Amino acid sequence: MSKEKKLPPLEASRPTRPEDAAARKLAREQKDALVRGVTSIDEMRQAIRRAGRSLPAITDVPRLGVLDAAAFRARAAQGLPFLITGLVNKWPLTALPPETLREHYSHLPVRARVGDYINTAFAADRAMQDMTMLEYLDLVQTGTHPLPPYLGNLELRELNRLCHWPGYLEKMGPPRFWIGPAGTVTPLHCDYDDNIFAQIWGTKRIFLSPPHHDEFLYPSEANAILFGSPFDPEAPDFDKFPLARQAAMVEVIVGPGDMLYVPAGWYHQVRALTFSLSSNRWARGVPFALKGDAALLRPA
Repeated sequence: MSKEKKLPPLEASRPTRPEDAAARKLAREQKDALVRGVTSIDEMRQAIRRAGRSLPAITDVPRLGVLDAAAFRARAAQGLPFLITGLVNKWPLTALPPETLREHYSHLPVRARVGDYINTAFAADRAMQDMTMLEYLDLVQTGTHPLPPYLGNLELRELNRLCHWPGYLEKMGPPRFWIGPAGTVTPLHCDYDDNIFAQIWGTKRIFLSPPHHDEFLYPSEANAILFGSPFDPEAPDFDKFPLARQAAMVEVIVGPGDMLYVPAGWYHQVRALTFSLSSNRWARGVPFALKGDAALLRPA
């Protein structure tokens, strides 16, 4: 692996005193609130759930043409997911073949999700393995893993110049990349940030459920802005999770060149149907669906 470029070290799994863990959690939540310009992350989460109760039920995700920033924000303020076509397919990266990763980016250090990364998705000790892009592609090519290894939520800055993000979000986190063959899965979870998700190569199937239906999805907190669910909408076990019968689920197929808007608080599960490269960016502000709720805003 290149000596010039290294991934940050994996977080050590070590016992800590409860008071130390609580202090770190509080410090992170205060930082998250400051970055997003709100007084409290918990109050923001509760407001998103309340807003969800007034949303209309949907049976599909609408497909729209390219929107300018004003039209995007007006649509996003409705609090519902939608898909934009005709934008991502103009990115230089979309026009390149998947072999580009092997031919030009094989040296990049990556961190792969390995083993049973679905059932341990939101655990601090999820199995991860550092390697190069070439080693990852070779590992996938063997096809010997029951659950294919997955490159998820990575910064790959060398690819950023090949992606032309629209100015839909006033404050955005850095682009994150997701690479893997058919069968890679991000299990059901929600992020309490607005999310724009670009499908660059391949096809994915995504299930979505509204924020206030978390009461049916047995959520657990990974951190203040990320909650995971053990329920699998692709293989529902209603004996184990009986409340999940009441959770509304809508399915959308996201293909090459599509961009999906996932509003803050919406649960989603993502499965690659083919070899896939996706990228997303999370907002770092008050979610659109809250329409600038003054009660949540941090004083200037």
